[in-house]
Amino acid sequence: MGMVGGGKGAFIGAIHRIAAFMDGDIELICGAFNSNHQHCIESGKSLYIAEQRCYATYQDMFKAEAALPEGQRMEFVVIVTPNHLHFPVAKMAMEYGFHVLSEKPATINLNEALKLKKIIAQQNTLYALTHTYTGYPLIKQARHLVAQGELGNITKIVVEYSQGWLALKADENSKQASWRLDESKSGLSCCMGDIGVHASNLAEYVSGMTITELCADLTSTVNGRTLDDDGTVLLKFSNGAKGVLLASQISLGDENNLKLRIYGDKKSLEWSQLEPNTLWLKSQNQASEMIRAGIGEMCVAAQQAMRTPAGHPEGYLEAFANIYANFVQQIRAKKTQLPCDNQYFDLPGIEEAVRGMAFIENVVKASISEEKWWPFIIDNELSAGEK
Repeated sequence: MGMVGGGKGAFIGAIHRIAAFMDGDIELICGAFNSNHQHCIESGKSLYIAEQRCYATYQDMFKAEAALPEGQRMEFVVIVTPNHLHFPVAKMAMEYGFHVLSEKPATINLNEALKLKKIIAQQNTLYALTHTYTGYPLIKQARHLVAQGELGNITKIVVEYSQGWLALKADENSKQASWRLDESKSGLSCCMGDIGVHASNLAEYVSGMTITELCADLTSTVNGRTLDDDGTVLLKFSNGAKGVLLASQISLGDENNLKLRIYGDKKSLEWSQLEPNTLWLKSQNQASEMIRAGIGEMCVAAQQAMRTPAGHPEGYLEAFANIYANFVQQIRAKKTQLPCDNQYFDLPGIEEAVRGMAFIENVVKASISEEKWWPFIIDNELSAGEK
């Protein structure tokens, strides 16, 4: 693989590399790690990459790598830049025949995501999005239980993602915060674009339903901020179920506190990222059942996502690695002309990318609107990019 972004000091770049290397199937051979070429070279050298393959720009990288013999060039690129670069990097990569694995959100606005969908179809390249939390084994088991009708008819969904790392004005001084709070780099939203979109994706992934309407209240809590750092969203789903999505980056003391509860008319389930190896299955008149990773029979997707025996906890890095592992299988399938649809490989792809961008823009529009319920629109006209 090659990497755009993710140089020295970049948190998410290091996470991607750990995840990519976990199963021993991927080698990082080139990168445009930093807009400063010298810093890029320094980052590459620390990763044992030849200096001539530490490129000054991603444009240089795609052109040079495409000119190499097939056995030497990179096969796919990982995009770990701020949001405003996701689309141009992905577009050029696919035009040069490279597959793409991208950080979320997919683009800076919905219009770019819709354009990207067309490019993927034209170029016949693979595209996946790192909605990491779908990689947890017990999230896959939860999805299976819902699909099998274990919960009955779904009536309510509550999903929340709270952090506290932007609670104070002084928190804005970090590199990670500065671009997320800059609309030209992050897009219309900070909180909803950064973590709210993860929550909406998780709710749809596990429930198998889609959001059809929403009512949103976004807030810029800290003085001087123009983008949201906290928000509450009421949801309506395709089967008529109601839901609540809470996302916050000013919940002082909270540590990536992602939780999901799904209620049916037979049973309900509950999962928390702080205890990712436990899934609770509850009912009205029976004792609650605690499902533990690695114990008992589980669905195929959950079994494939587990690497260690029970009692050897797996977490965020392994969930991330499952995205990479599935992407590798997808690339191999394409090489041998086998079916390589994202859904078949249990990978978030362009459909989730478009829905994610539509969620962000619809939430922002709904928060501004005087209408109580805002329809979940996937349309070019909604996007700020059309203006």
